[in-house]
Amino acid sequence: MSETVNLPALGESVTEGTVTRWLKQVGDSVEVDEPLLEVSTDKVDTEIPSPIAGVIEEILVPEDETADVGAPLVRIGDGSGSGSSDEAPAEDSEPAEAPAEDSAPASEAPAQEQEEAPAQSGGSDDSGERADVTLPALGESVTEGTVTRWLKQVGDSVEVDEPLLEVSTDKVDTEIPSPVAGTLLEIKVNEDETAEVGSVLAVVGSGSAPTQEAPKEEAPKQEEAPKEEAPKQEAPKEEAPKQEAPKEEAPKQEAAKQEAAPAASTPAPAAGNDGYVTPLVRRLASQNDIDLSTVSGTGVGGRIRKQDVLDAVEAKKASAPAPAAAQGSAPQAPAAVVPSSLRGKTEKAPRIRQVIARRMRESLDVSTQLTQVHEVDMTRVAKLRTAAKDQFQAVNGTKLTFLPFIAKAVAEALKQHPKLNAEYDEDKQEITYHDAEHLAIAVDTEKGLLVPVIANAGDLNLAGVAGKIADVAKRTRDNKIGPDELSGGTFSITNIGSVGALFDTPIINQPQVAILGTGAIVKRPMVVTGPDGDDTIAIRHMMYLSLTYDHRLVDGADAGRFLQTLRKRLEEGAFEADLGL
Repeated sequence: MSETVNLPALGESVTEGTVTRWLKQVGDSVEVDEPLLEVSTDKVDTEIPSPIAGVIEEILVPEDETADVGAPLVRIGDGSGSGSSDEAPAEDSEPAEAPAEDSAPASEAPAQEQEEAPAQSGGSDDSGERADVTLPALGESVTEGTVTRWLKQVGDSVEVDEPLLEVSTDKVDTEIPSPVAGTLLEIKVNEDETAEVGSVLAVVGSGSAPTQEAPKEEAPKQEEAPKEEAPKQEAPKEEAPKQEAPKEEAPKQEAAKQEAAPAASTPAPAAGNDGYVTPLVRRLASQNDIDLSTVSGTGVGGRIRKQDVLDAVEAKKASAPAPAAAQGSAPQAPAAVVPSSLRGKTEKAPRIRQVIARRMRESLDVSTQLTQVHEVDMTRVAKLRTAAKDQFQAVNGTKLTFLPFIAKAVAEALKQHPKLNAEYDEDKQEITYHDAEHLAIAVDTEKGLLVPVIANAGDLNLAGVAGKIADVAKRTRDNKIGPDELSGGTFSITNIGSVGALFDTPIINQPQVAILGTGAIVKRPMVVTGPDGDDTIAIRHMMYLSLTYDHRLVDGADAGRFLQTLRKRLEEGAFEADLGL
């Protein structure tokens, strides 16, 4: 008996996902909840665990291909399916052939594969000596892709599923693997050129050299060595000088290249135990000048993950001050300026940057946006926070920042000003006023700006809001936020003060009608009117609130009334009950 593992629902608006990496291969055993593969959507990258224990019998969706939600990804059984594929690799389909190539348990298997493998991988080529590598479908609406980098060059040997090139589309940056093993014979699309889905990118010779060398006794060894284990690769290299007619037979030259290339590339897999890192990890390492060969991977099979690179960056920063201090004895000497690794560099925009760019432009195209700024005295809130932050963290396990005070006040103000918590459908001429306050909080991550949502924020107390903000922010930065948590917001807050900004003009997150920017809280001398009506100058904690709103639904007076309600709530600072004071 066998069961299929289907692509689960990964969010309310997510309809498909792209398989970026299989963590298990045909013939491998898996346990319940053990990760099977990695899937990428337009909102999140995640691992799909196995719902059952068993043996991988068939992989139904190869890497870099897209599947709809609910589509079968892999078949898992008791192993009887994979066993039969080892005994008759020539008759099975391409996925069933993989374990035979990896394990090669029988000594006679290489000879059989030499004669029959070309017929399997040759595709439409009757000779079976060449296989076209085409641009696969990378999403429902993706019609073309741009070649950003070739990872192999003409003459290089490649294995099955080994990455050949990197391709960028308007939705994803991904690697295209080789469907067959052999030699890269021809590159059809150069770097920075664009190709349509289904067009031929390259031609790979799939085992033609071993087939022509079959009458010679040493040819099977040449075919067998690269497939089984590294030590056997040395034997053919010692006999390479015995090539009697290197000019007469081109296939023998290709066989020599197949021998030499794996040996030359042996150090490369030092980047991870399995020699593979995702484009995101590679890009992150490049941006921070991290040598992947020095990074220890903590992922499945020792694979290097994003967090491993981030840890290496932190370790690098921690060790940086020591050499700087030794440069000179003068304490007043300015610190040396370290240029960014991106300086003078041109690179393809990552997928999330493209998505953000497109959505921000669409937001400005679809709505009429303007920004209103009010100044708020946060002195009372600052005093309450100072008095309660230690006890608050001890009781709730969460640091008490200014943002929870603001978020709670916003949720309360939205209940009184429904126009700011609404949607406007211009085509239908309809206004929808939401019956709940779902606050979207902008979070700065290594990948770019993401906006997780705190559902029903209007029903939470101050501790609940603080806990939710800390939770979604951490999981978003750790790439563990769920896709459904990145949609459904009815009003957004962006803490621009976290980078020292006094105020900004945020862009609305559609289909919402408003977004609030919270500026830095700074001490300034202000005129304060006392209870007796006398004016004095005092040092106060001041903050600017920037409200960008959609003028199709919200007028300037509506925005002003909302901000006045928000300012009054924060300046009164009546949060003692929430803080236990």
